[in-house]
Amino acid sequence: MAKQVIKVPDLGGADQVDVIEIPVAPGDTVAQEDALIVVEGDKASMDVPAPVAGKILSISLKEGDKVSAGDVIAEIETDVAAAPMEEPAGAPAQTAQPEPVVEAPAAVASAEPKEAPILIPDLGGADAVDVIEICVQPGDTVAEGDSLIVVEGDKASMDVPSPSAGTVVSIAVKEGDKVSTGDTLGVLKTVPAATEAVPAPAAAEASATPTQSAPEQQVSRPSEPSAAAQKGYQVGRDLTAAAQVYAGPAVRKLARELGVTLSRVKPSGPRNRVTKDDLHHYIREQVKKGEHGAVDGGLGIAEMPDIDFSQFGPVHVAPMSKIHKITAANMSRNWLNVPHVTQFDDADITELEDFRKSMQAEAEKRGVKLTPVPFLLKAVAAALRAEPSFNVSLHKDGEQIVRKDYVHVGMAVDTPKGLMVPVIRDVDKKGLYELVAEASELAMKARDGKLKTKEMQGACFTISSLGAIGGTGFTPIVNAPEVGILGISKLAVKPVWNGETFAPRKLLPLALSYDHRAVNGSDAGRFLTYLVSVLADVRRLLL
Repeated sequence: MAKQVIKVPDLGGADQVDVIEIPVAPGDTVAQEDALIVVEGDKASMDVPAPVAGKILSISLKEGDKVSAGDVIAEIETDVAAAPMEEPAGAPAQTAQPEPVVEAPAAVASAEPKEAPILIPDLGGADAVDVIEICVQPGDTVAEGDSLIVVEGDKASMDVPSPSAGTVVSIAVKEGDKVSTGDTLGVLKTVPAATEAVPAPAAAEASATPTQSAPEQQVSRPSEPSAAAQKGYQVGRDLTAAAQVYAGPAVRKLARELGVTLSRVKPSGPRNRVTKDDLHHYIREQVKKGEHGAVDGGLGIAEMPDIDFSQFGPVHVAPMSKIHKITAANMSRNWLNVPHVTQFDDADITELEDFRKSMQAEAEKRGVKLTPVPFLLKAVAAALRAEPSFNVSLHKDGEQIVRKDYVHVGMAVDTPKGLMVPVIRDVDKKGLYELVAEASELAMKARDGKLKTKEMQGACFTISSLGAIGGTGFTPIVNAPEVGILGISKLAVKPVWNGETFAPRKLLPLALSYDHRAVNGSDAGRFLTYLVSVLADVRRLLL
């Protein structure tokens, strides 16, 4: 048995990488290729394998240390007879002495080849991996260890480094191709000065340690860069600095394509690593939530617990109607995504009601019943024109506002199947009788389930009235992409001071909810003040 010092191999140009894990301890017996340490750099993490089988005598590093090529990892007790088996790549077959190993690079330097093919190195057992990025173009000058292409397999991605400095003559692959070990990547024209510099460190090391065994030289020798990278490919982990999540590049790529934040995915792999199965499971769960209307708007809100209500008493389960499910999903989405503010006021509609009742006979001659609805529609349309900050929508990019030159108003209608919102178009251009006829027709179509999709689209603003049902007030939810909604409660007769005495007045409670991203409080104040003023005196609609 002989002792052998194991050093950090060439890391493909990386320097001062972090030791993030030490899977072995003194006294452990390891097989050849077993991981001794795991290091992590800017692009990936990789295992540094044992070059020979043996027993660990000592470990020279600890987690958190920074290491570079040539640093000592450990001392191992191994069988000397097995050492020559590790040397065929760099030394003549007839000897395992250090000197031939040093002479081999020197021979390469003296040959000074001008052009040589670049071959895909060993990929750690992977076959037919995808080329996902070409890092260089013909004519580019590269240093030894610079990335030429990036390949991706089932477990990880890795850079294929340049074996030496030089100029790229041609690239024989393109993005999307599949490559295997030994395939031609391209042609490289080497730079003599850079080539001659390669054997110098090896020669110096060989002269400094004449008694070093052949296997030890093989670990520290710079002729092994791609071997380390190949092991890194086998266990590589993509390390995006912004994401403190362990996941392979293939998983990260899939997550980017699906728009999934990896930090939300529960890992099940070794060392809390996120796998493709974890990602697929997460997507299935999100789809299932969406189908049940459990929209969380990306806020990570915990699910409601599943409760067996039958334990408390008799129950029966009935399916929600399609309209009810759509309404539930839309309300959840709007509440979670829109920052709501609600302002309240009372509109004195005493004169409006007196005028409306005086016009009932004429309205009946026209075949319509004059309700407060057309007055509310006209007042809202006038307010949208007077305060155009409400007649907008936020652009999807979040950086622009869409200002509308039309005034379409939605009107919430309670139906046996659920809440529906037909839209009355160009309200500002229509008269009271025309509006009441159109509103009545759309409300009837809604209750009969005959509304067309286009009759429920395009609203600039919505009115939701609970006046006929009751209540003193409520906070309506903005129906995005609209930025405002008016809630109307039950009319009440209250004493109001007129300067001399209290007089009974008909007050209509109003609640204006708005999207605070698009509308400021001062804009909402002006909108609601104007609306109250035109409802108090409908003659202002003529101004």
